[in-house]
Amino acid sequence: RLEMHNFGVKVSVIEPGYFNTMITNTENLENNFLSTWEKVPEETKASYGENYLRGFLLTLRKMQKKCNSNLTLVTDCMEHALTSRFPRIRYSAGWDAKLFFIPLSYLPSALTDVV
Repeated sequence: RLEMHNFGVKVSVIEPGYFNTMITNTENLENNFLSTWEKVPEETKASYGENYLRGFLLTLRKMQKKCNSNLTLVTDCMEHALTSRFPRIRYSAGWDAKLFFIPLSYLPSALTDVV
């Protein structure tokens, strides 16, 4: 956003929470993680242990249940950013994003850019 400012381009940042998309699809994530796990040297696997693997996969499944399926929250932010005469600098879509990003939103944008 700051790099484009020098060229006269205004950029709005959309900060979505955890939404149910192909990126957050549990099956895809598990397959990718297990594929990577299989390529890791045995020494590294031993360092992490089987409990790490099981715990990670369990956490992944729990997180999937908390995914928001209402993608219009994100697309509404996009629409506003693109069509508004004075778009906001930052948009937070979803309750989890608001919980994290709202405290930052009270700070001046120049300060949040530093953070």
